Amino acid sequence: MRCDTWTKGATNNNVLFWFCVSLSDVCYQIFNSCVKPGFPKTIKTNDPGVLKAARHSIERFNNYTNDIFLFKESHISKALVQIVKGLKYMLNMEIGRTTCKKTKHPSLDNCEFQTNHTLKRTLSCYSEVWVIPWLQRFEVPILHCY
Repeated sequence: MRCDTWTKGATNNNVLFWFCVSLSDVCYQIFNSCVKPGFPKTIKTNDPGVLKAARHSIERFNNYTNDIFLFKESHISKALVQIVKGLKYMLNMEIGRTTCKKTKHPSLDNCEFQTNHTLKRTLSCYSEVWVIPWLQRFEVPILHCY
């Protein structure tokens, strides 16, 4: 199958070009891998878009839990991206309880993971994050942690 079979129409090219202006790294990977819009594609777990999507998932988790400590991502095991009126990231990751309390609102980058055996907690999560770059909007419609 040739990569250009789905991009021959001017409409597809114009829409994808417009969409890709603000996401050049992700789109470069997508265009060079023959992935069609609408089909999920495996993406590196250390990709900047993946890391940002994971952080938005963690922020949602922290906002919806009653834990006094903040959690942050400890390991992203699998990441997919799909072009759907923006980008939809599908992430499998582990999150861990940190030593930072919610009341102090520190940056998660400065929070260390709990080492105290009784306070240490790790959860496995699946998250979907919808990124709409032209609206500078992130939504986390699905977040399951266990």
